[in-house]
Amino acid sequence: MIAFHISKEIHASLDEVWNLVSDIDREPEFWHGTKSVKNIRKEGNVVERETVIAFRNAVCKEIVTLDPKNSVKKKIIDGPITGTKDIKVTPLAANKTLVDVQWDIIVRGFFGLFRGRIKKHISQGTRDALDRISTTVT
Repeated sequence: MIAFHISKEIHASLDEVWNLVSDIDREPEFWHGTKSVKNIRKEGNVVERETVIAFRNAVCKEIVTLDPKNSVKKKIIDGPITGTKDIKVTPLAANKTLVDVQWDIIVRGFFGLFRGRIKKHISQGTRDALDRISTTVT
């Protein structure tokens, strides 16, 4: 199992940050570990989708739940990686928002051999994604 937490304070309003974080179709723009997204079904704030990830162009099936102006919860239900990625946004001041990202995943099959490198790669990718989000809103 791989579990870690990364936070970043972004100098922008909750609304500005939420608009980017919750636009899950733009995920590949900020999260470079996600190469493409294909939405299969949407019902209210829940989206079932397939993503192609950077690890050998593998496909993961996901269920994403949006809790407006609070969190984006991704449950990865099938593929070489399963588990969760939760993004929580918290207003700190008029123009400051804390973004917390919690990963809790299991790497399966062939990918399990590279657990340490995968954790390092996803951790750095998360920091880079939060930097890209921060740069976009400021």
